[in-house]
Amino acid sequence: MIEVSHLSKHYGSVAAVNDLSFVARPGVVTGFLGPNGAGKSTTIRAIVGLERPTSGSATVDGRRYADLRAPLQEVGTMLDGRGAHPGRTAVGHLMGLARTHGIGRSRVDQVIALTGLESVARRRVGTFSLGMGQRLGIAAALLGDPATLILDEPVNGLDPDGVLWVRGLLRALAAEGRTVFLSSHLMSELAETATRIIVIGQGRLLADDDLENLLATSERAGLVRVRADDQSTLATAARELGARVTTDEAGTLEISGTDAAAVGALAARLGVNLLELSTASGTLEDAYLSLTAQAAQYASNRDDAGRGATR
Repeated sequence: MIEVSHLSKHYGSVAAVNDLSFVARPGVVTGFLGPNGAGKSTTIRAIVGLERPTSGSATVDGRRYADLRAPLQEVGTMLDGRGAHPGRTAVGHLMGLARTHGIGRSRVDQVIALTGLESVARRRVGTFSLGMGQRLGIAAALLGDPATLILDEPVNGLDPDGVLWVRGLLRALAAEGRTVFLSSHLMSELAETATRIIVIGQGRLLADDDLENLLATSERAGLVRVRADDQSTLATAARELGARVTTDEAGTLEISGTDAAAVGALAARLGVNLLELSTASGTLEDAYLSLTAQAAQYASNRDDAGRGATR
């Protein structure tokens, strides 16, 4: 389990992370989201001991990373898939890491096979594509068979097959009871992989909820989409009943303030033939943009207040 408690990190007068608290639990893939500059990297670096908090704490299973007796076997991390020395082979890189923890060659061979690197295991890392470098980073994170995994942009550079492989791998690891903490800018991928979402902005917590609950907050959740042979008549009647009606770029009506059954019944009374009637699901992207827009507005208001105080 990863626990971040009232974590703050200041660089001079700049607060990269500000009183941030959350928990990533075992058995769950937790997605970690935020705009550039939101404090995601600083938070992750604090968890793995690369940043010293100004205040608060970041622990794994109740201990600071620096206090772990065998870090590689307790926390698997991938912060940069291109972190291996370019002159080393893939197997040489993994063997070097393995020796620091007394891990045998058989485990190195296992993670090479698991990540699909058998054919390039003896090639120098400097010749690797971005996708192969990502696979090597994941192999290194898995090397110690840790109970906690922290991965930053693990699907960056992977082809569609590789993305599907990572998705299945992370779900399987969480199903084994491991803590999987995943940072990514790819909303669609997080929506397919994570079951818990944490969103931060301006160094502060914006959301910490199950994916399903977060999607329900999307502005598009429950929106009724309609195509009909007489859309003008249907739109006018829906507005008269108090619904809000707009039209998307494709000309499809989007109706809020009612449900699909009521729209279907209205069309039947009017004698309007429906070509499409569906209810839109909320998207992680919509929910994220709404949350981060609020953070941007907060920052703008704070800056304006600060400028006013100096005038």
